[in-house]
Amino acid sequence: MQRHPVNSTTTPLLEARGISKRFGSVQALFDVDLTLHAGEVLALVGDNGAGKSTLIKSISGNHPIDEGSFLFEGRPVTITDPKHSSDLGIEVVYQDLALCDNLTVTQNMFLGREETSSFGMLSESAMQRKAAETMRSLAVTTLGGVDLNVARLSGGQRQSVAVAKAVMWNSKAVILDEPTAALGVAQTRQVLDLVKRLAEQGLGVIVISHNLHDLFEIADRFLVLRLGQSIGTYRADQTTQQEIVEAITAGELSAVPGQDVSDREVVA
Repeated sequence: MQRHPVNSTTTPLLEARGISKRFGSVQALFDVDLTLHAGEVLALVGDNGAGKSTLIKSISGNHPIDEGSFLFEGRPVTITDPKHSSDLGIEVVYQDLALCDNLTVTQNMFLGREETSSFGMLSESAMQRKAAETMRSLAVTTLGGVDLNVARLSGGQRQSVAVAKAVMWNSKAVILDEPTAALGVAQTRQVLDLVKRLAEQGLGVIVISHNLHDLFEIADRFLVLRLGQSIGTYRADQTTQQEIVEAITAGELSAVPGQDVSDREVVA
């Protein structure tokens, strides 16, 4: 694939600096850094329990952080709840997609944000038109129409609807949690192509997946987490699957898991 050039001299779209998060005695994240540029696909990888979900839930405001800071478009921001994150332009598509099977594509895309006329009636035609325009802008051509019930859609089509729902509200960054899990070959291709188009349209995209083969097709950079810590960031065109696997399974940690960071000896 043609990589999206990442200009390190430009202001990143999103920065997370020194993010730490505890749940009781469990240190879920420790001093994690993340940088995402507009028009870039960043793969967030790590084994189960590495802290991937905690990190994206911190970015989305579901898990307020204990330490660290966020910058969005170069400005310091405070993310304390999902509304703050959404207002910035950050949207998350979780693995369960959060779609209602008994509603149409349009109804799902406008759920909670329905448009009404001056008489208080639902503007169904206007919503259908905007939903269709969003699908066309993302080159989603496999849907029979935006008036279909989601229950009738395939896994790949559902994923497309969930992504379209995320990007139609002036979003600038999209986080996708396991977008190709349990999909067939054709449906996976459809989703991977959709991720590429998001980056081509200038959005910053973070993708969480255990499928390194898929990620090497779409990612510009990899951020590896291990036991809640950043192991390193790797450019996709300058690394290999073997190197990423080694970082995931045996990457050097900056602190001993389970040891209170405040009690660690400081070495001059």
